[in-house]
Amino acid sequence: MIQIEMRLRERTGNAVSNFAMQLPRPHSDLARESLKDPYRLDFLGLGEDAEERAIESAIVQHITQFLIELGAGFAYVGRQVHIEVGGDDFFIDLLFYHLKLRCYVVVELKAGDFKPEHTGQLNFYLSAVDSQMKAEQDNPTIGLLLCKSQNRVVAEYALRDSNKPIGGAEYQLVEALPAELQTSLPSIEQIERELGSGEDA
Repeated sequence: MIQIEMRLRERTGNAVSNFAMQLPRPHSDLARESLKDPYRLDFLGLGEDAEERAIESAIVQHITQFLIELGAGFAYVGRQVHIEVGGDDFFIDLLFYHLKLRCYVVVELKAGDFKPEHTGQLNFYLSAVDSQMKAEQDNPTIGLLLCKSQNRVVAEYALRDSNKPIGGAEYQLVEALPAELQTSLPSIEQIERELGSGEDA
């Protein structure tokens, strides 16, 4: 239990973000503490090569567990949320509302590495949500870019001059086993050999 709590503490507030530059204090501190890095999504039951749509569908099917992983304060609004800008249709992967931050949170999923151009797309979505959905009493919408992997330095450069509050974090579909367990469990090849020898009998 203590190890689980320590691992959670290590991940909390660890996401790369520009919140300190884009949000006033203490709002920026609360926003930073609301994000983790990495997010553990092993409860989705997907392999490492899962596509964005498969991850998104699995998140919606396991929304309660995903909300627990996100942390306190997140409320689910929708998936593939439609917005229209200048007569064109756009769809936000996942939309949440954070009750403590009093703002919408747009989550964009990327099945590959973090790319600087992802922040441009997310920035656009944040502008659209602020313009079309945000109420007067709501705080500015926050973006979370969830990627399979990210180079923290590249992410910091990409977010530095973005004029919208955005955080970037990795997700893990399969949690690595602790080293002491890796050596004591049989490999896939060993299991297959055992199963194969049983069929011959």
